[in-house]
Amino acid sequence: MIFEVCVDSVEGVLAAQQAGAQRVELCDNLVEGGTTPSLGVVRVARRRAALAVHVIVRPRGGDFVYTEAEFEAMQQDILALKQEGVDGVVLGLLRSDGSVDVERTQALVELARPLRVTFHRAFDLSREAGEALEAVCSLGIERVLTSGQAATALEGAACIAGLVRQAGERVIILAGGGITAGNAAAVVAATGVRELHFAARKTVGSTMTFRRPGVSMGKVYQPDEYTRRVTDVEGIAALISAVRKA
Repeated sequence: MIFEVCVDSVEGVLAAQQAGAQRVELCDNLVEGGTTPSLGVVRVARRRAALAVHVIVRPRGGDFVYTEAEFEAMQQDILALKQEGVDGVVLGLLRSDGSVDVERTQALVELARPLRVTFHRAFDLSREAGEALEAVCSLGIERVLTSGQAATALEGAACIAGLVRQAGERVIILAGGGITAGNAAAVVAATGVRELHFAARKTVGSTMTFRRPGVSMGKVYQPDEYTRRVTDVEGIAALISAVRKA
């Protein structure tokens, strides 16, 4: 079983490594579902980490239909990430009708080679899972990250199991979405996947002793600037242990 942890910092990469994960998806802005991290974060993570580092190439939150300017930015990010020596990139593009944007995805895949490529959960917003899987397989992409077009991988387990059967040996189905230590073994048993994607997070307080109440930097998902969400070593280890014991 391969365990991939979604992280948003160098510390998160190292936490995943410490807990026994084999790979990370390095992002920024997890509250948006992940966007492309800074090159500084990528560079330090690549220098310090021994596990595989895959980096999301997503210029913004929201949908996966991109303008020409956004597509150009994705191309430039891929070129920069190749120079940094990352192990893979994570991307996904759709057309407005919900189909996979095969032409532009192919252009990015060719640009990314020889890096590994994962088609991310844009897949879950496509109009039909089987059709989208065939499109991805035609591009020679290594893996597809999916919750089975449901809110969580556990809810989408039947769809994921069908995708595993449909994919065969052509592409790896990476199950992700709401996976926890409490349900990870059930997801594996119900789907037959051999790779899991998850985030294990906890809230920590600031080390600042001085506090300025009533001033926010724009965070809408937490009450102030003196708490933040970080990757949880113990949470990762608990999930891995739960799957291995099942």
